[in-house]
Amino acid sequence: MATMAKARTNSGIASYVGPWDNAAVLHLLRRVHFGVVKEDIAFFKGITLAQAVDNILTIDYTPPAPPINNYNDRSADPNIPAGSTWVNDYNSQLNNLRMRSYKMWWSGQIINHDRSIREQMVLFWHNHFSTQADVINWGNFGYQNNAKLRNNCLKNFKSLVKEMTLDPAMLIFLNGERNTSAAPDENYSRELQELFTLGKGPESNYTENDVIAGAKILTGWRINKQNGNVYFQENRHDSTDKQFSSFYNNTIVTGQTGANAGEQELDALLDMIMAQNEVAKHIVRKLYRWFVYYDIDEATEANVITPLATIFRNGNYEIKPVLKALLESEHFFDLANRGALIKSPASFTHGLCRTYNISLPGSTDFVEQYNAWGNFASFSTLLQQELADPPSVAGWPAYYQIPQYHELWINSDTLPKRNTLTDRLTTNGYNYTGYSLKIDAVNFAESFDSVTNPSAFIDDLLVLLHTLPAEENQKAYMKTILLSGQLEDHYWSDAWTAYINDRNNESKKRVVSQRILFLLKYLMNLGEYQLS
Repeated sequence: MATMAKARTNSGIASYVGPWDNAAVLHLLRRVHFGVVKEDIAFFKGITLAQAVDNILTIDYTPPAPPINNYNDRSADPNIPAGSTWVNDYNSQLNNLRMRSYKMWWSGQIINHDRSIREQMVLFWHNHFSTQADVINWGNFGYQNNAKLRNNCLKNFKSLVKEMTLDPAMLIFLNGERNTSAAPDENYSRELQELFTLGKGPESNYTENDVIAGAKILTGWRINKQNGNVYFQENRHDSTDKQFSSFYNNTIVTGQTGANAGEQELDALLDMIMAQNEVAKHIVRKLYRWFVYYDIDEATEANVITPLATIFRNGNYEIKPVLKALLESEHFFDLANRGALIKSPASFTHGLCRTYNISLPGSTDFVEQYNAWGNFASFSTLLQQELADPPSVAGWPAYYQIPQYHELWINSDTLPKRNTLTDRLTTNGYNYTGYSLKIDAVNFAESFDSVTNPSAFIDDLLVLLHTLPAEENQKAYMKTILLSGQLEDHYWSDAWTAYINDRNNESKKRVVSQRILFLLKYLMNLGEYQLS
């Protein structure tokens, strides 16, 4: 008789009833936010888990202020004044500058995100419906794509699939605008089934002929590059009937004619695909790997993936109920899943900025503000996760590449770069014309009530910055950093009190600042800091 391999954990989606303590709050915030902001810990700890999850899943769908012309110091824009948005002006001669502006803007949205899960979901869906800025080469279309992901991030998956199918960036990236009855292009039809809906799971048995039939359905869509509108051109559409395989119950999508033919056949195609059970499982598996853990064993498939997929399918593919069940579950808070993921480069870099509240230029100096946002986008790129430019249509390998998954984020190239980044932010910083990026150690320390007690201060820092408990000998070494090699606690307490009593004394401030920065540098060089 076949036996199930030993499970990593047998927990399922029953509601978590364990303690709603610092550890639980921090675990939730590390997974749904980019970095943990100290004030958020107190906020979420002051409400129940159910209230916390409701808060996190309540999205303000009001579009944020769009990206602006921050580049007139490099090249004059004939139509858009500096500081005004370019998103409704389709000037293909400025695409490189505008794409750069868009990427900077997106980084700024992450750095300034609210208490909801919105920014994680925007990046999640961007990884799922991957497009590449280098291929699209239209800043306007990159922004439009992001706006659609942002506006649909916790709504209906089926509607989102349709939005992405007719999105200008996607139509360019996967050749949808070139797909005609005379020369059907199979790129989007293939990825629609293989990556975006059904996946490659054990019950995903669509055929090559299904890809061909899907491509014929999708013929005729065009982009007006003067205004960004997508439209249907009937004389480029294949109006014949499309036969699908037994996997789709031998469905025939009847060929249509007329101005609405493209949308009618697309709706029929999506209805047919969404009727397959594997769609819900595929999307739930991707959500699981993003928010919980990379490995899905038999127990997790049975206890978590399958029941969540049922919620998804029975809820007509509404996204929010699935995440609510997952984030409130005993499995999500299982000790086996805490501190078990390596931070993605985007979370690592933008999380640094948010956790330490690194000072950035304000909107009155929008050129330098965008440059500063762009620095953090560049840091993420250096660590192999470039916003708006995943390496392929499959997204970033860390979310699908068996068996390494998230371990791909750490290698002989990226780990030293991670350490260099944190070292630099705790020493000289990154200095640019008009601003610098550096951790303000004293300002950060003042947010801790425990700061005068070196042992308690270290404990509180470890709670915030590390996911795993430190050994006592490790903490003893950390304490020597604050005590500057001395043995008595008062060597730190006295130095801190001296600064507090004379804040304008730069010498006293430098003493405490350097000790804190040395400690933070040490903490962030430890492996535990790489975990979420």
